[in-house]
Amino acid sequence: MVRRSAAVVALLWALGFVWFAIVLPQPAADTQTDAIVVPTGGGGRIDRGLELLREDKAQAMFVAGVDREVRPPEFAEGFGVEEALMECCVTLDFVSVDTKSNAREAAKWLEEKEFRSVRLVTSDWHIRRTALDLERATGGKVVILEDAVPTDPTFGMLFLEYHKLLARRLAGLWE
Repeated sequence: MVRRSAAVVALLWALGFVWFAIVLPQPAADTQTDAIVVPTGGGGRIDRGLELLREDKAQAMFVAGVDREVRPPEFAEGFGVEEALMECCVTLDFVSVDTKSNAREAAKWLEEKEFRSVRLVTSDWHIRRTALDLERATGGKVVILEDAVPTDPTFGMLFLEYHKLLARRLAGLWE
């Protein structure tokens, strides 16, 4: 009985990983949300968020986990953000340092601004765990639209991220 149970668990784990690696999330539909949240860390994320902001797909954008050495004018220059757009609509977070704290800080910002819907923009391999953390941090009070930025992740990245997602889901059972 123990061997069969272990075999079933191993099979479920393997099938889950295959699904996770093959069925990567895609960019979201052309949908309006109150806000955009972009965790730093991967290429194309911030550019995608700014593109959506310029297309009036949201009122404001929160960039989570910006390096403390980066100043807003440097950020604006580096990403080609117009001064007016930067002042009205882009908030930089210098507090968060990882995915979980990104979600916490974003949730505080969303609540402060009284936003009820958000487009989460991050890498395709990272979006499931990021969305899970943001869902938990907002207590389910905010509708989250997942907008994945397509990447070409390595096997190692996918393997590690799959296990981080499993760990986060398991940890959620005790929260």
